[in-house]
Amino acid sequence: MTLEALIFDLDGTMADTEEMHRQAFNAAFIKLELWWDWGPPRYSELLNISSGVDRLHHYVETLEAPAQEKARLHAIVPRIHAVKSETYIELLRYWQPPLRPGVKRLIGEARSEGLKVAVASTSAAANAMAVLDNHFNGEIEFVVCADEVRQRKPAPDLYRRALSLLRKPADVCVAFEDSANGLRAARAAGLSAVVTPSRWTLDQDFAGADLLLRDLSELRLEQLQRVDA
Repeated sequence: MTLEALIFDLDGTMADTEEMHRQAFNAAFIKLELWWDWGPPRYSELLNISSGVDRLHHYVETLEAPAQEKARLHAIVPRIHAVKSETYIELLRYWQPPLRPGVKRLIGEARSEGLKVAVASTSAAANAMAVLDNHFNGEIEFVVCADEVRQRKPAPDLYRRALSLLRKPADVCVAFEDSANGLRAARAAGLSAVVTPSRWTLDQDFAGADLLLRDLSELRLEQLQRVDA
C-alpha cells in the first residue's frame, strides 16, 4: 500500500474530550430541569451509541416512564442536545482538552511527507471545530461531522464522505479510532484501521483492527505503509 491520507476520529481518538462532553450533558439536564445524571459508568455504556442525539433517544427508551412521557422526552431531544452543545462550547472557553499522545507529531509528519489529513467525527460541526481550531492551523484538510451524513457510526457514511472529499480510494488511507463502532464504520468503508482505546472504551471489542495500540506515541508513518486493508 502506498499511503496517501490519514482519517481521524476526534472524540477519544485525537483528544480526550469525553469527560467534558459528559459534564456538558449533565449541565444541560440541570438547566432543563430533567435531573438526570450520567455518571462515568453509565456514560461509558452510553458511548456504545455513537452520536449525542442518538444517545439521548436511546437513554429515553431505557427510562421507566409512561409512553406519553417518553414521547414528550423524545420530542425535546433536539433541544436537550442544543443546550448540551452550547454548554460544551462554553466549557471549551475555559479549558481545552489535550490531544492524546503522538497525535500532533504523527499529523505533522504526515503533512511534511505530503499526505492529506481528514477528520471524521460523530460530533456536531461546531463542537468539533471548537477543539480542532485550538490545536491545528491548516494541518487538517477536511472535517466531516455527524450533521453532514444520514447515518452515524457504525455506518460507514462519515468515512465514505471523507474519502469523497479527499478524492482517494480506501486502500491508500488509514483510519484512526478509539471505539468499536468507529472501527466497524472504518472497516465497512473499506479502510484499514488503527485503534487506540480511550479510558471510556477499553472494554469494547476491537476484533478486526489492523493495529491495536495504547496510543500513537510510538507509531511511525513507515509502520502504516505496511498496514493493508
